[in-house]
Amino acid sequence: MIIGLDDTDSKEGMCTTYLAAVLIGKLEKYGTIKEYPLLIRLNPNIIYKTRGNAALAIQLLLRDRKDAEKAKKLVIETVEEMAVFSAENTNPGIVFIEEAPEKMRNELARFSMRAVKDVLEIHEAKELLLRHGISHRGFKNERGLIGALAAAGFALCGLPDYSYELIAYREKNRWGTLREIDEGSVWAADAATHPDTWDTVDYENKRIVFAPHSPDPILFGIRGNCETAVRDAFSMIKSEPVERYVVYKTNQNTDMHLINAKISEVQNDRSYILDGKVSGLPKTIEGGHVIFSISENGAALECAAFEPTKGFRNVVRQLRIGDDVTVYGSVKDRTLNVEKIYIKALNLHEYRNPMCCGKRMKSMGKGQGYRCEKCGAVNKEKVIETLKRNISPGFYEVPPSARRHLAKPLVRGHTIGAVSSCAHLHGEAQPACQHGQGKILS
Repeated sequence: MIIGLDDTDSKEGMCTTYLAAVLIGKLEKYGTIKEYPLLIRLNPNIIYKTRGNAALAIQLLLRDRKDAEKAKKLVIETVEEMAVFSAENTNPGIVFIEEAPEKMRNELARFSMRAVKDVLEIHEAKELLLRHGISHRGFKNERGLIGALAAAGFALCGLPDYSYELIAYREKNRWGTLREIDEGSVWAADAATHPDTWDTVDYENKRIVFAPHSPDPILFGIRGNCETAVRDAFSMIKSEPVERYVVYKTNQNTDMHLINAKISEVQNDRSYILDGKVSGLPKTIEGGHVIFSISENGAALECAAFEPTKGFRNVVRQLRIGDDVTVYGSVKDRTLNVEKIYIKALNLHEYRNPMCCGKRMKSMGKGQGYRCEKCGAVNKEKVIETLKRNISPGFYEVPPSARRHLAKPLVRGHTIGAVSSCAHLHGEAQPACQHGQGKILS
């Protein structure tokens, strides 16, 4: 039986991953958990999300087929007990998949991927559930059925790319209080396990980034290439008592949300990989955000490196018109929030007013040439000059403190040579884990 869950949390507290962690313990009376529970990040641009837009899937191997209905009842009761129904945007959904004919698998595979890349409506999930007779339970407006079905679909059909996250949870009496974590042990754990773990600390901004600041049950989360790596890091970290922890298999840090497209095809609330040439010089606006434009075949799009990206903005400020780039990020209000950028080629030449007497000549008007203000010499044409550039071709990424859940960090490897905006990036890109493979959870 595959159990899909979504939308049980709120901005004020609770977390769907914690509800899943509690369920894992409760379900052991009816069977064993197969492989890893899945933590699936859906389209990060959905306006209805609470925080990270995560859905969960648990695969339960029943000891006795007769226990199927008991297991379903337990799951529903646990959601009814723990979900934050009082929150306006909390609309839980539960899905149970017990049989999966090929036609259903194919439809679910497409639906699940769309839930990560596209904007889905509730009726699409319900029609698919009813068409295939999939057991489910929705609450309030039932929006959670979208994520629950998508997560279950990935459990059924597999993930094209994945990583792991060990999430440690707090004792309930500590929820909403300041987290007690020894920062020195976190830096030591990162030094010992990087690059097989990542985004535990932010070297550029000198801070730990693996612990949330919200009042939910999560103490911290460690991301990595395999279970052994995240467990090794976990064993080194000193903190307040951990109530429980779970190792999830996840689509985090995979770039699964990105769509290869042309600028002319861009829609709001989706995420893209776009090629283009810089067509508007970077400018810093109120709030410290840096805006520039790219264009391709007459279509243009504004791109933004927002203030939380910190030093990454210094890279963006170095761009010039004519630079050949690929940008990665999510589009809202026709502006792309840049997650990383690949500079394919730099524009090293520029037409400029000619020099004379140590200064630039002044234009005498459109089509009339240029005159030296000191000696009166005249020149008809602009001259091509070679530019000095302070950046090089390659990949540049935002720091860990500004990275979105789905964005793939350079440390996981790319097919093209990578450069980081973080001067302290240590180690070469190693997508394969050097720690070996483990099994499941605690």
